[in-house]
Amino acid sequence: MGVTKQCVSNWENDNIQPSIEMLVKIATFFEVSTDYLLGLEKTNYIDITDLPVQQAEHIKQIVEDYRSFYIKR
Repeated sequence: MGVTKQCVSNWENDNIQPSIEMLVKIATFFEVSTDYLLGLEKTNYIDITDLPVQQAEHIKQIVEDYRSFYIKR
């Protein structure tokens, strides 16, 4: 995606928000809508069925971390 670990850390810690352009890139990468990423759309999902177990678990953990940090606030 062309971003540094520090940039992602800043997103995760709510220090900064991704730009609109980056939000679109993230949505495209994960094949979801930007509304889904923003918590405005609940019907999309990320299909991880073809990933190796370790990668799928990592994705699940990222989603749970996101939910606990951003959605439950």
